[in-house]
Amino acid sequence: MVRKIPTSLRPAVAMIELIFALVIMAIVLMSAPMLISSATSSGYVAMQQEGINEASSRLNMIMGYPWDENNTDNTYIPILHVSQGHSDLNMVINQARRQGIPSQSQRTFIFDDANSSNLFANTVLGLDALNEVEDDIDDFIGDITLTAIDSASIDYSEKTTININTAVSYISDTLDTGDYNQNIITFTPFTQSITVNNSSNIKSITVTLTSTDTNNSDIFGKNIVLRAFSCNIGAYELEERNF
Repeated sequence: MVRKIPTSLRPAVAMIELIFALVIMAIVLMSAPMLISSATSSGYVAMQQEGINEASSRLNMIMGYPWDENNTDNTYIPILHVSQGHSDLNMVINQARRQGIPSQSQRTFIFDDANSSNLFANTVLGLDALNEVEDDIDDFIGDITLTAIDSASIDYSEKTTININTAVSYISDTLDTGDYNQNIITFTPFTQSITVNNSSNIKSITVTLTSTDTNNSDIFGKNIVLRAFSCNIGAYELEERNF
C-alpha cells in the first residue's frame, strides 16, 4: 500500500523565506548608489586633504626663506629700512639699531663696513627678473598645481582641478593698542594692507586652496585659506661646527 504525502507537507521553500530574500536583495540594490557615492566623496575628501597638506607644506617652506632679498647676504644679518612703517620701529638716530636691541646684536640697520646702499626693503613684490631663482619670501607669489607622483603614468595625484595660490603683501605694523616701548601690546595681523609700492615691517603670506571641479559640489567653490606673517627682524645666523 502506497501512502501519499499531502502537498502541504512536502519539502519546499517557504514563502516567508522568499520574501525575506527579496527584501534583502532590494535593500542591497537600493544601497549600492549610496555606497558608490560615499566612496566617490571619500576620494574627493582624500584629494582635498592632500591639497591641504601640500598648501601647508608650501607655507612652511616659504616661511623658511629670508624676509627680503636685500638681507639674503650671509655675511650680514641686517634689519631693512621700510618706506611706510610704525615710527617706533625706525632706526634710533646715531645708534644704527632699533630701540631695545642690545648693542652686541647682529641685527642692525647698518653693515659692519658701513655699507648701507642695499638696506631698503623692496617695495615691489615678486620675482625681479625672468627665470630668477627664488631667494626671499615674496618670490613665491603665484599659482602652483599639485605635484604629479609619476608624470610618465596616468596614475598620479590630481593636479588639474585643484589650485594653490600664494599671495604676499605688506600689512600695517601699527598696533591696535599700546606702544612698542611698553611691556603689553595688542596687535591683530591681516587687518590692514599697505598701499602699493610702499613697504612695512611685516609681510603677510596667504596660501589659498581652491577646486575647479564642477562635477563635485562638495569641494567646488570652496576656499581653504592658510595665513602666516613674517617680520623685518633680521635673519638667524646658524651655528656651525668645524672639524
